[in-house]
Amino acid sequence: MQKFLPTDQKFDLQQNYRRALKCQEQLSAAKETVKEAKRSRVWIVALVIIIFAMGSDFFLGASAALFAHYFYRILRAWYSVSRAEESLEENERWFNAKGFKLEGRVLYAREDSLLENPLDPFDDEIYR
Repeated sequence: MQKFLPTDQKFDLQQNYRRALKCQEQLSAAKETVKEAKRSRVWIVALVIIIFAMGSDFFLGASAALFAHYFYRILRAWYSVSRAEESLEENERWFNAKGFKLEGRVLYAREDSLLENPLDPFDDEIYR
């Protein structure tokens, strides 16, 4: 027995599903940015400059600037990850309030505990 959804929910369901997919893409991109920021070896250059900066204020400042740049990139990437996670959680709460469950990129009814019957929000056959 197939459960039908009201047609007045169609637009909201489709829009929020698109928004959830966009948030998931942003989250994966932000996580890649964090990995890239951590892989940066700018801190090694800053450490080498500190070794040679014992008598020079210029090199000491350059080293501090490189360290600041390294940590700024990491913090900015972490911030974008947290924003994307919050947005995705907000979408999941909306789906949960409407009686749906979002597992990855697939939408299910909340009653479908075995996750056997995925819902396609763009299929007009499920709306009545």
